[in-house]
Amino acid sequence: MTKDVFLSITGLQFTAQEEGDAQAVEVITPGDYYKKNDKHYVMYDEVMEGFEGTTRNLIKVGPDFLDITKKGVTNVHMIFEKNKKNVTYYYTPFGSILIGIDAKQVEVAETEENIDIRVNYDLEINYEFLANCNITLNIKAKDAGDFRLS
Repeated sequence: MTKDVFLSITGLQFTAQEEGDAQAVEVITPGDYYKKNDKHYVMYDEVMEGFEGTTRNLIKVGPDFLDITKKGVTNVHMIFEKNKKNVTYYYTPFGSILIGIDAKQVEVAETEENIDIRVNYDLEINYEFLANCNITLNIKAKDAGDFRLS
């Protein structure tokens, strides 16, 4: 995999009140990739509409975990580990939120120019269930030549 990559992040939330309805969010952005000690790393900057400054994102991927650290306008360190619940504070310009991430599934598939990550987790806010969520990440080498927006 090359240093220059495209990162696609797609998330779905299924809340208890909206059975069958899903709220989808998708982000596609360029990033910098490297591999160290059999772990994959992607760094990219994020801009929040209405706020000055950026948030630097670091994504770390292992065979059975996803680790996301955000520093800047928002700050958080989220860890998604299969069959393990992790609790952290998510700091936003509007205040902090205590979130719980209870990952049910973490799958990582890797080829020469592509890495696919799929995570299914329950999201809690202040120790109360909020939603069942899915997040899909695709890391693709910029020079792979087959990147398309769908």
